[in-house]
Amino acid sequence: MWRGMIVTAVTLVSLVGGGTVAWRHYEGAVDQVDLLGEAARDRPPPRRITIESAPRWSPPPASAQPGRNILLVGIDARPGEDQAGARADSIIVLHVSAGGDRAWLVSLPRDTRVEIPGHGTDKLNAAFAAGSQGDGGRAGGFALLATTVRQLTGLAFDAGAIIDFAGLRRVVDAVGGVDLCVDVRTVSVHIGWDAQGRQTAPFRLIPPTFRPERIPGVRPQVYEVGCRHFAGWEALDYVRQRELLPDGDYGRQRHQQQLLTALGRRVTSAGVLGNPLALDRTLTAVGESLTFDGNGRSVTDWMFQLRGLRPDAVTMLRTNGGQFNAATRNGTAFEQLDPVTLDLFAAACSDSLDAFARKHPDWVIQPS
Repeated sequence: MWRGMIVTAVTLVSLVGGGTVAWRHYEGAVDQVDLLGEAARDRPPPRRITIESAPRWSPPPASAQPGRNILLVGIDARPGEDQAGARADSIIVLHVSAGGDRAWLVSLPRDTRVEIPGHGTDKLNAAFAAGSQGDGGRAGGFALLATTVRQLTGLAFDAGAIIDFAGLRRVVDAVGGVDLCVDVRTVSVHIGWDAQGRQTAPFRLIPPTFRPERIPGVRPQVYEVGCRHFAGWEALDYVRQRELLPDGDYGRQRHQQQLLTALGRRVTSAGVLGNPLALDRTLTAVGESLTFDGNGRSVTDWMFQLRGLRPDAVTMLRTNGGQFNAATRNGTAFEQLDPVTLDLFAAACSDSLDAFARKHPDWVIQPS
């Protein structure tokens, strides 16, 4: 099953560069539903439950948190399929400064040990699955995940978004592909070719840990170190990989954030904004790919508010410094958040992530 990525609000804003009138033609295609639930800024905070790996600090109330927070989620289910049981594969917080001219992307480890309200202790990505059960669907899954993230980080959210199975590939193809610099040799566990040249999976993923096992006679797709142009299918496959990376999911988080910034650069280039056909393809792809909750504000309103935010003003940050901090509980391996990560959340709550980045330059992910 493909594991999804999200297109960030930065990309959405960049698409029109402040020209919200152009976007109104496409806004109706966006699925706008209530996603945030108790995680919305104007809702009372959920009861905080302290577990061993959860924050041990008291965040400021939502009314005292400057700036805006957007929760961006990708899930491992195709549109139209039963959403019950889907797990959130990509969980990214986008914090926008109070002035609207700076932003930070923070990926949360999906295996973080958390208390999911009403469902006990589990990995963070299980919250979406729990909330989507029964009639919950995508909205219920997102709402429970967002509440769990708010409880974990202390951040109240002003908007949230999900992208569907084919959304990222469709947007990348619409802009004519993206340029990425591969920072570590990456072998795909999902795409390969047999002796007859037919595409097939080169590895079996063996549960419960999903350890990759090579399938004889199948040549995997390999992304060698260096800079190159990626088509949509390549970009999608590249940012899915974690099983064979030295730093596992942290490497995948890094590649996902690099792709999002590369996509932001591409959609603001003259080749897209200066080409009416390319711009139409891009806006159509974005409009058809998103499920969005602006907490009372439309997508167009959000674009207008963030019109001064450019891709080069977005800083990417690691959690846990990009290093594993694992612990095993009852035979299950979890990630634990370290004290500096809790400082990162506190900095987001106080809109002081720029100072955090200066103090911890090794936590900043460099653009691809």
